[in-house]
Amino acid sequence: MADLSINLAGIRSPNPFWLASAPPTNTGYQVQRAFEAGWGGAVWKTLGDPIINTSSRFAAVSFNGQRVAGFNNIELITDRPLDVNLKEIYETKKRFPNHAIIASLMVEPKQEKWHEIVKRVEDVGVDGLELNFGCPHGMAERGMGAASGQQPDLVEAQTHWAKEVATTPVIVKLTPNITDITVVARHAVRGGADAISMINTINSLAGVDIHTWNTIPHVGGQGAHGGYCGPAVKPIALNMVAECARHADIGVPISGIGGISTWQDVVEFMLMGATGVQVCTAVMHHGFRIVEDMIDGLSNYLDEKGLASVEELIGRSVQKYSNWGDLNLNYQVVARINEDNCINCNKCHIACEDASHQCIDMLTNADGKSVLQVREEDCVGCNLCSIVCPVDGAIDMVAIENDLPPMTWNERQRAIASLNDAYNVEVM
Repeated sequence: MADLSINLAGIRSPNPFWLASAPPTNTGYQVQRAFEAGWGGAVWKTLGDPIINTSSRFAAVSFNGQRVAGFNNIELITDRPLDVNLKEIYETKKRFPNHAIIASLMVEPKQEKWHEIVKRVEDVGVDGLELNFGCPHGMAERGMGAASGQQPDLVEAQTHWAKEVATTPVIVKLTPNITDITVVARHAVRGGADAISMINTINSLAGVDIHTWNTIPHVGGQGAHGGYCGPAVKPIALNMVAECARHADIGVPISGIGGISTWQDVVEFMLMGATGVQVCTAVMHHGFRIVEDMIDGLSNYLDEKGLASVEELIGRSVQKYSNWGDLNLNYQVVARINEDNCINCNKCHIACEDASHQCIDMLTNADGKSVLQVREEDCVGCNLCSIVCPVDGAIDMVAIENDLPPMTWNERQRAIASLNDAYNVEVM
């Protein structure tokens, strides 16, 4: 069996599956139950000055029969005293010495505040710290969370303040509510971050009740923007992890967060540069024991791939992720319909006819049966037909060999510029 243990910036855990800082890590009772179920680590629900949470704070977005495709919350940091949390962290670490416990922290952007909380938390034996610069609601209105995370200089300064006294690794948690997450990531590294984690939740409003006209959720008829997470945000998170993983000026380990609910999701995040992952919404939906399937699935996958350690996955796909201008414009794929699997639902024809390039014909074969056929000379390989097709294997996207050399947009533009220069020289 492959080795599932990881080392993220000096923080070791028996597997890459951590619980994110959230309701499932609110108490020692919960974290200990999670470790018993098989989770390798937990980021304790964010510590700071206790707050009062609202009653009615969660909402979910369901789509096409899938419950909790997206999850929205207006919950804030811990509502329990710091002393109580620290006592439970100490007890949990003593009982599970080989599991990773990371303290998520949020205080005002003042040096003395960071020094104080870092020292108090490290005294109870945590394995690392996560600086929460991501909460998009509630705390941001108080100058913390995303309000700090959206200011690169402030991220750098606060990271530096934490590092001045920290003796354990410092992870900086980044907000996705920003134009370019790599800018903030670079400033976190300048401040001394040992690792970064991403993404925190995305600004959102889950919905509006069209009968009462109240927002979802609402607190006595008033609503506020919240943080969006769950499977719906996975593509956004995966992109941001990849952008940071391939950036030459970042170069620190990444803890991947955002829509992770299966072992396959974990593999994707690790291939795109994450050393480990954090999970929240899937646990809130299905409970701690989902980690059992995640561990088994990942172990079997690594064995099938002939990999001795899960760490061999880290970053293996990063080199395959680049800019649009570096893609080969002469690469061509076309759609091919497998008549044996096709159920003639005509979804591909409708999609192609109404929203793509009108290259799927409805024909009648020699047996008088209605069939669908792609005019390959007109197919642009957009993938739409295969995406809307409800039957696996009914439509394949097939690469077409041609005699054209690889050509990217950037190469094309350079060639045009060279010709223009040559022409201008000749004219002069």
